[in-house]
Amino acid sequence: MDTLPLAVAGDDAGPLTPAQLRELYSLMVAVRHLDTSAIAWQRQGIIPGYAPELGQEAAQVGSGYAVDTSRDFVFPTYREMGVARTMGVDMVGYMSTHKATWHGGLYDPMASRLAPIQAVVAGSVLHAVGWAHGQTLDQKDGVALTYFGDGASSQGDVHEAMNFAAVMKAPVVFFVQNNGWAISVPTDRQVAGGSVAARAAGYGMPALQIDGNDVVAVVEATRRAFAHARSGNGPVLIEAMTYRRGPHSTSDDPGRYRSLDEERDGAGEDPLERLKQRLLADGSADAAFFAEALAAAKAEEEQIRTGIQALGPRPGNEMFDLVFQETTPALQAQAANWREESEHV
Repeated sequence: MDTLPLAVAGDDAGPLTPAQLRELYSLMVAVRHLDTSAIAWQRQGIIPGYAPELGQEAAQVGSGYAVDTSRDFVFPTYREMGVARTMGVDMVGYMSTHKATWHGGLYDPMASRLAPIQAVVAGSVLHAVGWAHGQTLDQKDGVALTYFGDGASSQGDVHEAMNFAAVMKAPVVFFVQNNGWAISVPTDRQVAGGSVAARAAGYGMPALQIDGNDVVAVVEATRRAFAHARSGNGPVLIEAMTYRRGPHSTSDDPGRYRSLDEERDGAGEDPLERLKQRLLADGSADAAFFAEALAAAKAEEEQIRTGIQALGPRPGNEMFDLVFQETTPALQAQAANWREESEHV
């Protein structure tokens, strides 16, 4: 499905260069290695929980690669580690949420252009539309990119967000990672018609349904969508068809609702292997490059793990500093009492 006008050209409309393809591969390897390591960290007690994204590296790296961090803003769910890494977010700060050190992450959202991690299903979608509408009111050219899954697409918040965005022509790109499962429920049992992209027509917005395992296709589609929204044409819906190869979270047992044969049959071609074979076929990379990319990913993971283990508990007085923009007298009194009691502990 492709209902986005072809006449819209992106700021980076040209084909990806060999150097950019190698960069995308390196990013995907880094994300894959960090993702699988995070599962091991949870088993080792370093972090209490994690939402894996195995198999969705192309969808996340490719879409994040299209973001202009000088003007755009991204609104993630709890499963966009690959987007954060691609955007250059401090990964120790990002993973602090999974360590339960701080809700939303310790990174700076304004500097990184990545909103705090959102645990509420579809909660980030409304935030993205509000920010995008603000860009229109301020006559700026930033575009909001918001993520959600096929399961979240059934939430009422998504309808409200899409309807408002379409009516107001808000510059927002709705990026659906259709990974085949809404936790334990397959897409065909909770999305009527089986396609989230088809719903866009009901809101009068263009849509793209793409191969979410092809990182090049994801980059190109996201760039087109950004160009459309940035030109004042309103929102775009992208549905990236991919597959969640692992569990919904580290507390989930996918063996209860699908077999290993179903995983192998449904997962399709591995996103990393797909790009690797393209690089080899084009003569754009060799064995030495792939070895270096993996070594760099392992070194980065070790550095992030060390940083996460070094994170201590947050100071308790933050609960008084971060509740309201302007501290109320009652809150000031509570803070004073808390400090006095803390000094006597």
